Amino acid sequence: MKNFQKLADSVWSDVSREARDTADMEPALAPLLKEVVLSRGDIFESIATRISRKLGHNAVAETDIFEIFLEAFRSDEKIRRNIIADIIAIRERDPACTSYLHSIMYFKGFQSITSHRVAHWLWENDRKHLAYYIQSLCSEIFAVDIHPAAKFGGGILLDHATSFVAGETSQVDDNVSILHEVTLGGTGNEEGDRHPKVKSDVLIGAGAKLIGNIVIGKGAKIGAGSVVLDDVPEHTTVVGVPARPVGTAPEDKPARVMNQNVIYTEIDIK
Repeated sequence: MKNFQKLADSVWSDVSREARDTADMEPALAPLLKEVVLSRGDIFESIATRISRKLGHNAVAETDIFEIFLEAFRSDEKIRRNIIADIIAIRERDPACTSYLHSIMYFKGFQSITSHRVAHWLWENDRKHLAYYIQSLCSEIFAVDIHPAAKFGGGILLDHATSFVAGETSQVDDNVSILHEVTLGGTGNEEGDRHPKVKSDVLIGAGAKLIGNIVIGKGAKIGAGSVVLDDVPEHTTVVGVPARPVGTAPEDKPARVMNQNVIYTEIDIK
């Protein structure tokens, strides 16, 4: 816990410094930065403030959304750890993100996956109606629709995020990068375990559709626009409609490198 707290404090120190510098350079943003960052005690209070401003102008008041998020953050260390991992992942993998502050203030991929983490916490604590409410707001405001029961690890990059969909029994492990218009969907109206399971370090290109209770192996790469209907072995690149293996992913951890080029190599297709 000490090492994690030290990391969280370091990220918060950078966010606070970046907020002060930005407020000096852009006076129009100074009131917002003061409210969201500079008047807050820690990074989790800051994030709860920022997202509650986004989600709170509806049937449930902003102050109530803030308290719900803060309750989740303070009750569950796993959420806190995953949030910090997400912030670091975005900064390291997305060249458009030039500071930790950017993801908190402006990146709806981060804001939507964080909102989902709270919705999932509510779901797991048998507060399903409120979980569904948070999901519906995220769908309307962020154009991201993740069922509250879906499970996500830490270090998730939702790049652009628009039109990302994940069904009820979807599972995404740590350190996965997902671009816009990706679907983790079922095949129809079947019940039970029916959505994809994405292992760690996978890169999923824009517009890819992963359908059914399939497993995407560790370190795999899914080409943009592909429709994946079958399991994908570890460290394998698949492309096409339907997707077929075309080679071995040249990177050990494609999600971290974010290289979306497809390299065709000799591969044993059975």
